[in-house]
Amino acid sequence: MAAKKGFRFFRNKVWIRRVVQLFFFGLIALIAVNHTLVESGAGIPFLGNASLHALCPFGGVVTIYQFVTEGSFVQKIHESSFVLMVIGFIMPLLFGPVFCGWVCPLGTVQEWFSAIGRRLFKKRYNHFIPEQLDSVLRYLRYLVLAWVLYMTAATGTLVFVNIDPYFALFNFWTSEVAIGGLIILGITLLATLFIERPWCKYACPYGAVLGIFNLFRVFSIRREASTCKMCKVCDIHCPMNINVSSSTVVRNHQCISCLECTSEAHCPVESTVVFSTAGIGAGKKAEGVLSQ
Repeated sequence: MAAKKGFRFFRNKVWIRRVVQLFFFGLIALIAVNHTLVESGAGIPFLGNASLHALCPFGGVVTIYQFVTEGSFVQKIHESSFVLMVIGFIMPLLFGPVFCGWVCPLGTVQEWFSAIGRRLFKKRYNHFIPEQLDSVLRYLRYLVLAWVLYMTAATGTLVFVNIDPYFALFNFWTSEVAIGGLIILGITLLATLFIERPWCKYACPYGAVLGIFNLFRVFSIRREASTCKMCKVCDIHCPMNINVSSSTVVRNHQCISCLECTSEAHCPVESTVVFSTAGIGAGKKAEGVLSQ
């Protein structure tokens, strides 16, 4: 019967997100370190050809123009990036930007650093930037996206890699990483002590792409107003500072589907904030009819 309550997923399974995050962080770290070791004659041979570029779905996005116009990929981009891009579009169409909230290792590292910020600043953490300024800054990542797409199409090279904190995070010990990437990574981690997921909110071009899917995704965060106590616990625990308590359905372009606002995580009222395909009330009514 629970499956008929709006087809809710992940019931009492929010802890799975932590496991998934650790898995992908460990996987990417292993591939990055192994790639370096293989070049020196060590490492795991069958993983030797794997690289961060081959595993990056955003690589597929930036090479679309060259693929359509010339039938080739931007330098360093592999066919696998195109496949991951397609998967990366199907997943947010269904569940929203789960890549950002569940998979991205840079997002995971930002969450780890945010724990330090919370200890230092308590309730003030993640609220240093005035709300009006914050609402404007959140659209900067779309400007970054436009710049990256234009420059990549114009030059035919992977220009973003020179400032990419994700690439710098897993290559800081090699000569492949540019100083610009290290600087951006350092700024990001420092900012994380004051703002939760600052790169995700203000600068990530791939997050900008996936955020668009929040406007028409199938599964969404939904709030049942009739049982909501307006305690705003959901707002407090949202890493992206979304006002969940003022929404019936969260369509905010910054939602990362982390489920931290739901009744399975922090909302104190059962079945009030859920991850669902249909209205919560509609699901309850359907259950009542079926039980008669």
